[in-house]
Amino acid sequence: MAVLAFDGVVLGDLAAPCDVFGLVRDSNGNRQYDVRVCGCRGRIASEHLGFEAPWSLVTLRHANTIIVPGINPVDRCLPEELIRALRRAIARGTRVASICTGAFVLARTGALNGLSATTHWLAAEELAHRYPEIDVNPDVLYVDNGKILTSAGAAAGMDLCLHIVRRDFGAEVAARTARLAVMPLERAGGQAQFIVHDAPTVNDKTAMGTLLLWIEKNLHKELSLPVIARQAAMSPRTLSRRFAERVGATPANWVAAARVRRAQQLLETTRLSVEEVALHSGFGSASVLREHFGGIVGTSPVSYRRSFGVA
Repeated sequence: MAVLAFDGVVLGDLAAPCDVFGLVRDSNGNRQYDVRVCGCRGRIASEHLGFEAPWSLVTLRHANTIIVPGINPVDRCLPEELIRALRRAIARGTRVASICTGAFVLARTGALNGLSATTHWLAAEELAHRYPEIDVNPDVLYVDNGKILTSAGAAAGMDLCLHIVRRDFGAEVAARTARLAVMPLERAGGQAQFIVHDAPTVNDKTAMGTLLLWIEKNLHKELSLPVIARQAAMSPRTLSRRFAERVGATPANWVAAARVRRAQQLLETTRLSVEEVALHSGFGSASVLREHFGGIVGTSPVSYRRSFGVA
């Protein structure tokens, strides 16, 4: 199991696979992976410290799996010998998995062209822009294409590592490893990343900005299209057109997203029940909240609170 190290490597992404794969044991307590951190000769500079990789790139010739950690910044220059060694390993059929922005390193080899892939949601748009041949999916924890795997942010990288353990040694060994790592086993790759949905920015000095501010203050009230149109002193048709032009969404979709943002805040900072959160955020019932929350955030209110709520 070769873990690549290079200038700009994200240390958490480098350490996580070393820790997870290092915990994998058989029933007799024997290690199941030989984990080796490898890179170009010389000092490797990360954001917080410098170090030398104990193994050279020759290790990639013998590795069954190569882990590519994240890189910061994503456009940082890398030695051509590293990219060539990685490209040769992929051509030999070596399994390669990237963590977080490691997808940008993997993309430089061309291995992701024509495939579905993911990365941290903050970097997904940049990955799609730089490499249009890749089908970037920012809404999943990891993508398994067989020999080529990619994952989202650091925690999702650990999910991917456990997924690899499960593939190699079965669910029992993966479950035992998860317990040792004190992490959940059951976060499937299709589970959505937790994405912060910021409010669309519109100049508050404009009439539309004033209207959006009014909506934010009245999310707990009825906000049908006619109600919003009356507040804006426009016909519903004119409001819909202006809304699409200035905000890029329908009034109904914007209101739903704003209410979900309010629900996220309440789930994070209060002990209100899900039913109470639904009422305070304007959804009226827990079932309606769950429907919109799942569609926008990709998980349930209960799961979201479990991850981000107050103790």
